[in-house]
Amino acid sequence: MEIVFTGGGTGGHIFPIIAVIREMKRNYPRQDMKLFYIGPKDDYSLALLGQENVAIKKILAGKLRRYFSFKNLIDIFKIPIGMLQAFFYLFFIAPDVVISKGGYGSFPIVVSARILHIPVFLHESDIIPGLVTKKTSKWAAEIFTSFPKTEFFPKEKIINLGNPVRMEILQGSKERAKEIFRLQDNKPLLLILGGSQGAQRLNDIILQILPEMLESFEIIHQTGQKNFSEIKAETDAILLKSSKKYYHPFPFLDEEYYKHALFACSLVISRAGSGTIFEIAANEKPSILIPLPHSAQNHQIKNAYAYSKSGSCQVIEQENLKPHFFLEKLKYLFSRPQDLEEMSINSKRFSRPKAAKIMASYLLEYLSPLKKQPKKG
Repeated sequence: MEIVFTGGGTGGHIFPIIAVIREMKRNYPRQDMKLFYIGPKDDYSLALLGQENVAIKKILAGKLRRYFSFKNLIDIFKIPIGMLQAFFYLFFIAPDVVISKGGYGSFPIVVSARILHIPVFLHESDIIPGLVTKKTSKWAAEIFTSFPKTEFFPKEKIINLGNPVRMEILQGSKERAKEIFRLQDNKPLLLILGGSQGAQRLNDIILQILPEMLESFEIIHQTGQKNFSEIKAETDAILLKSSKKYYHPFPFLDEEYYKHALFACSLVISRAGSGTIFEIAANEKPSILIPLPHSAQNHQIKNAYAYSKSGSCQVIEQENLKPHFFLEKLKYLFSRPQDLEEMSINSKRFSRPKAAKIMASYLLEYLSPLKKQPKKG
């Protein structure tokens, strides 16, 4: 049994794939299941998949930007080359199914699967699908969605199950968090996330009010790799020794650190990628979401407000994110513990922590009659 996964190459595509892969292995531990990933080169994502013992095939993938860029001229030539590469890999792997997380990197694979009559299943994380998912959805056997009212897709193809979340990130420990982060544990703990690349605007706001924030809160701050050195140097300069013990900056939180930080924190401050939203919800944490403006089709803003309708979070759009307004917002929230508790309860109701397990079981059930049939050719 051969299964091919594909996606755009960002963490938002890769982590749900990893969640489903792990559940497939738990449900089907036999040696005859072979897992592949075909997609564009992305060192971080491919390293994560490599740890899951997935065979990786890299292709060129062109991204058509909706604004003028000389990169568009180069990427036009990447698309046909990527199509040939994808066709070649799929022809020789001869998978039973292709599972796509969308993104520009998935386009050559899904089109090639269509030509080769290989069944395709899509999963859309956001409330509004990306351009590639829209274009390729008409070829999908089924479309898994994260939000109850995902736009665009025909209802007869939709299976709403949530965004696949790695079960491992639900296994955090407060005591372990104290050890690895050296927490003082005498103030409410804020977890600030900006994604794997950080969030420059969010980081700038935090730095402007950081000494005042640390009077009331302890902070774990994922700054992003490219921002870490600058932020570390600046915070070393502006923070008194008595405050530094309450501030814990990291360029990126790997799975081990992330799960303990999520478990231990009192509130999460984050961008509004679907994956992060469902991870926060699965850990039953209240949150403040600051969606990335100008994200493709404004999907982060739509994700954030869809989640806020459940009463699980508060949304502050970036243009309204003023330093002292933000600080007072935090203080007000923590002066009303009943509101934080209600947000936590609502996030639990919203969460779909078994999405990966359900999706894996569905796909394995679909594949079960195929396992009994001999391969053609």
